[in-house]
Amino acid sequence: MRRLILAAAVLLLPTLALADVDPQFARLRDQAEPLGGLTVFLEKYVGECSGLFAGSSCRSDAEAFRKRYAGKKLYMIIGEDVATMVSPGPYQPNTGHYTIFVTPFFPAGPHALTQGVPTQTDTAGNPLLPLIRMTGTTPEGWNASNLLRLFSTRQIRVQMVFTPQEVWSLPRKKGGGKVYGVGARIDGLLLTHARTGEPLGRWFADEAPGGKKK
Repeated sequence: MRRLILAAAVLLLPTLALADVDPQFARLRDQAEPLGGLTVFLEKYVGECSGLFAGSSCRSDAEAFRKRYAGKKLYMIIGEDVATMVSPGPYQPNTGHYTIFVTPFFPAGPHALTQGVPTQTDTAGNPLLPLIRMTGTTPEGWNASNLLRLFSTRQIRVQMVFTPQEVWSLPRKKGGGKVYGVGARIDGLLLTHARTGEPLGRWFADEAPGGKKK
């Protein structure tokens, strides 16, 4: 599993009007509770109680915390500086159509939030997860270089609504022990240009293949 070096890799920025550029995502966001920080949330939800300083109430506290958020939608903004889970896909220069892939792995501190529960890892120990695919069309006058620059200069902001579901664990590739995370239903994602707020792509679980449409 990739080494998680930022204690607060995923931060909640102030609730901005950026989500309002997409009414459908804004409606989903308004149904959710804003999350102040993913690191603390994951630590409390996982409740890893095997450490030396784990108190006697660690397990019961974690269980109570999970019950508190059972079935609850949460909203957060992933700042562009740490939105490393987005990557460019195919680009069609004749039409300007592009694809963006999102790896649904959101690290924070020693844990991570994932789409569903991973069961396998790659050779580096990273959980293997199905990619989320988004499409869009570049503005007039843009080319592949303009699009790729958004990724190389980290100008993509991710807004997410998710519902936590269960704790998962995978064996560490090195050093033994296990890595813990939280499997969730990613209800919706909205990608925007960090500087202008222009929408770059959106994805909704209910509209994905196999999703339950409302």
